[in-house]
Amino acid sequence: MALAAEIVGDRWTLLILREAFYGVSRYDDMRADLGAPRSMLSNRLARLVEHGLMTRRAYQEPGDRERHAYVLTEAGRALALTLVALTQWGERWVISRPAPVKLVDRTTGKALRVALVDKDGIEAAPENARLVKRAR
Repeated sequence: MALAAEIVGDRWTLLILREAFYGVSRYDDMRADLGAPRSMLSNRLARLVEHGLMTRRAYQEPGDRERHAYVLTEAGRALALTLVALTQWGERWVISRPAPVKLVDRTTGKALRVALVDKDGIEAAPENARLVKRAR
């Protein structure tokens, strides 16, 4: 957990990942949405690329120079559950109300949430969870 937090644990990185999950991929769009300083955004994007969470893709608008978009890799997309869980926690313990957006199933429109489930798909209460050492 600590090693993963070193990669994604600062506020700006989480906001960049949030933007990427919302579908924002262009540097200028991210910068405008976040109000982020150029050097900070460039540094965080480079770090996310270095750690394999995002990849750079070249694009070019007619008449403009080549630029790069930043898109989530499989590893980056796999962070979705973590970010949704963090949002759920923040709604309950930080802002004490629902966030401005919610996650819904694309086909049913039903709200989604992160939960602990066993191998049979049955939900377990967090207080019933415990860590056990894995057999080698």
